Amino acid sequence: MDDAPLLEGISSRTVDTPRLRTHILAGGAEDGVPVLFIHGNISSSRYFEETMITLPDRYRAIAPDLRGFGGSEAKPVDATRGLRDFSDDLYALTTALGLERGIHLVGWSMGGGVAMQYAMDHPGAVATLALISPLSPYGFGGTRDEQGTPCWPDYAGSGGGTASPEFVKRLAEGDRSADDPNSPRNVMNSFFFKDTSRITPEREEVFLSEVLRSKVGDDNYPGDATASQNWPNVAPGTRGVNNAMSPKYCNLSAFAGMNPKPDVLWVHGTDDQVISDTSFFDFGYLGQLEVVPGWPGTEVYPPQPMVSQIRSVLESYHHNGGSYQEEIIPGCGHSPHVERPETLSQMLLDFLDEHE
Repeated sequence: MDDAPLLEGISSRTVDTPRLRTHILAGGAEDGVPVLFIHGNISSSRYFEETMITLPDRYRAIAPDLRGFGGSEAKPVDATRGLRDFSDDLYALTTALGLERGIHLVGWSMGGGVAMQYAMDHPGAVATLALISPLSPYGFGGTRDEQGTPCWPDYAGSGGGTASPEFVKRLAEGDRSADDPNSPRNVMNSFFFKDTSRITPEREEVFLSEVLRSKVGDDNYPGDATASQNWPNVAPGTRGVNNAMSPKYCNLSAFAGMNPKPDVLWVHGTDDQVISDTSFFDFGYLGQLEVVPGWPGTEVYPPQPMVSQIRSVLESYHHNGGSYQEEIIPGCGHSPHVERPETLSQMLLDFLDEHE
């Protein structure tokens, strides 16, 4: 299914930059206002096709594949830099395309964190940010409160060792089955999406194919791991995607004080099981549910309040002179642009039009 045709109006090419051979999708007028779509973990640019084709021709929609995903080069991810490898790759891409200024960023999940990192790395280059079910500013896993305080000094419970070994094995094998809860198909359908009513069987296969194109290993997904004496006995390594999202290396709270401050649109669904104060991928919540044994309790290791952390940083952003609006989509899971494409596209277009 890797060669499944793109939606009408979308083109594909590879751009060579000094950092990375980057595969991109594009739509709209060549001279349109640039809108850069940044995908999340174990996915690709193809998840944005439905949104890209709804933008009027006055916009130029561009969706790259991040390193190690989709059709882009699979260079190693230095997790000790947090999300900066991805941010630097994108800046090399926008520079190669002549789009260094006035760009609108749309980031989904991990891509939301990358968008925030990019905005901090290149003040004044970003016109607006639209964050779709974004990563918490304090990374993924291992923190206890709205200020991102770590549960343990070594950030145990975050990083590459937290991924399901069976899922990683099946991902590496290119498994397309639905015979196990850990199969990539079942993980995608259960956690990327809450409502699959708008996803045709053909598009499901495309989305699954893009999940399976993710580069698996210590340098990419999920990354390496370190043993810990602290529950759940695994701490972040220094390589790969999941470690790059560990709060040991990923702290985007400085976003609240950045200048200038582009306006922010934050969109999320009520039924998101990934980025949530009760995330099914967070060891604090899994321990509370007794899915992971040995949980030391709420006083030591509570569920990570991901949505509360996002709201807290954006409220600080507002207090410091920035502007953000929050839109919540009822009955929607982690992927509003796939589950509710018309709703998300209208929210995004209204937001973009306000700033053009």
